[in-house]
Amino acid sequence: MEFRIADTFTASLARLTGSEQKAVKTTAFDLQLNLSSPGLRFHRLDRARDPNFWSVRVSDDIRLIVHRTATNLLLCYVGHHDPAYAWAERRRIERHPTTGAAQLVELPERIEHVAAIPADVTAAPAPKPPLFAEISDETLLGYGIPPEWLPQVRQANEDTLFDIAERLPQEAAEALLNLATGTAPEMPPRTPVEADPFTHPDAQRRFRVLTNIEELERALDYPWDKWAVFLHPAQRRLVERDYNGPARISGSAGTGKTIVALHRAVVLARRDPQARVLLTTFSKALANALRIRLRTLTGNELDIADRIAVHPVSGIGYDLYTAAFGQPNIAPPGLIDTLLRDAATEVQGHRFSPRFLIGEWREVVDAWQLATWEDYRDVARLGRKTRIGGKQREILWSIFERVRAGLAERKAVTWPDLFGRVTAHIVDNKSPFDFVVVDEAQDVGVAELRFLACAARRADGLFFAGDLGQRIFQQPFSWRSLGVDVRGRSYTLRINYRTSHQIRVQADRLLPTALTDVDGNAEDRRGTVSVFNGPAPEIETFDDPEQESEAVAAWVKGRIEQGVQPHEVGVFVRSPRELRRARSTLKQAGIQAVELSDKIEITPGKVSIGIICISLRA
Repeated sequence: MEFRIADTFTASLARLTGSEQKAVKTTAFDLQLNLSSPGLRFHRLDRARDPNFWSVRVSDDIRLIVHRTATNLLLCYVGHHDPAYAWAERRRIERHPTTGAAQLVELPERIEHVAAIPADVTAAPAPKPPLFAEISDETLLGYGIPPEWLPQVRQANEDTLFDIAERLPQEAAEALLNLATGTAPEMPPRTPVEADPFTHPDAQRRFRVLTNIEELERALDYPWDKWAVFLHPAQRRLVERDYNGPARISGSAGTGKTIVALHRAVVLARRDPQARVLLTTFSKALANALRIRLRTLTGNELDIADRIAVHPVSGIGYDLYTAAFGQPNIAPPGLIDTLLRDAATEVQGHRFSPRFLIGEWREVVDAWQLATWEDYRDVARLGRKTRIGGKQREILWSIFERVRAGLAERKAVTWPDLFGRVTAHIVDNKSPFDFVVVDEAQDVGVAELRFLACAARRADGLFFAGDLGQRIFQQPFSWRSLGVDVRGRSYTLRINYRTSHQIRVQADRLLPTALTDVDGNAEDRRGTVSVFNGPAPEIETFDDPEQESEAVAAWVKGRIEQGVQPHEVGVFVRSPRELRRARSTLKQAGIQAVELSDKIEITPGKVSIGIICISLRA
């Protein structure tokens, strides 16, 4: 008998107390190990519309809802007695007649016809037009709409769409949201009648076969982390497919890029028992978060976890440099500034500002590891707004040449220097990694990308996850020129799980519908849909900073008076220059604050202050 778990079960389990969850896990383990155990007490739900729904007693008040057939047992829901029974009475599991996918369908409530209000009593607004009235039943069924929901879907308008979508199977909800925004969604595949409906890609996003006690233990230990067990079909395809070269996935914030990167790292380690995988990102805080999530995903598969190294890219570069050459003497920013200022004083005939020199050094000379005048003369200065001619470049190089000499004299290296030497070393010797998976890849720099390209020993060993729209730290540059060509292997995720429809629509106004990198790879952001509804964001403008501070203080204080916990509130500012004003604002409101730095933390009883940089467009 196959033993399965549904995403609705993990979601309901997460809502129970710790002691209740512990009792549920014990019962679930007993079900998996021995269905005929005398300690298990099954009760058929006579009022359920699905004859295969049973309850299993966990305690005096907690009940498991399972779907039991001769060949399958599916954990569907868990809760207190009456709510658990009510949940089962409103649902059934069925094979969709068109797609063939197994679906857990919530049965629609009967719609009562309300008599029209006379016009002379009130001037009711005209009803909004239905969104899907002109779409045929055949087409709607092809998208996975359950047959019993066709009447409600045909009546749906922009006000009622989300209420209906939240009660439909995921593939049906996503199709309707796409259609409502003018995008023709992809038709789900159709499973032959003789095939198991649980093997359909859409069924696998909500039902998972658990083959051993370890898989069940992992699913129950982290019920709130459904991403560890269930994947969207589009995500699963990108995780499991074979690539013939470097690949990159993109998508707006909340589309699951990090989840795909984590699963990809685990899949690569599982496929090859000898392979070593580097999972990396651009900051220590994000690497720590990846490490925690990886433990959730691998559970007690110690061999898999041991072969996946999780480091910030600077951290692995530093470690490899130290192993090959000894501990590096990293040049601090202050030293670079001093060397540039002194060199600029020595070189006559220029009017370059210190700010320009620092930017030119950081984004061009140091980033590209330019060692000779010829290198600097021929380099493309992408992203640099100031155009300079040949004579000016000669003068500039005489300044940068002095900076390089000053660093060499002090035996100091910059981070690009470090990555350059590490890259040369692993090319001449051997990289310790077969595969490299990079999260937040939009913020990888030139020297780091050169290193990562050489760090993967396999030709198909590079996998990137990132979003050009979220680039913060790096100027654009050509990946292809560094040997990382993702043309034909670049994909975009379009289902947003973290951001409400209202917030995503507002945020999308800050970016164009399509973003193109230097190599011509386009990320089309059209067709992205959010899977849940939420309140519309409030946007206010003020005449002066004092008015803004007063409004922010009043808003935060109002939320806390309404019962929102302080640590659930974050105040974000555009840059470090505004931090002082944020501190003062919260202090005047009588609210304690904690500032988030390189560590990801939530401090109970305090409002968090962070920095967010947004690139606004006119």
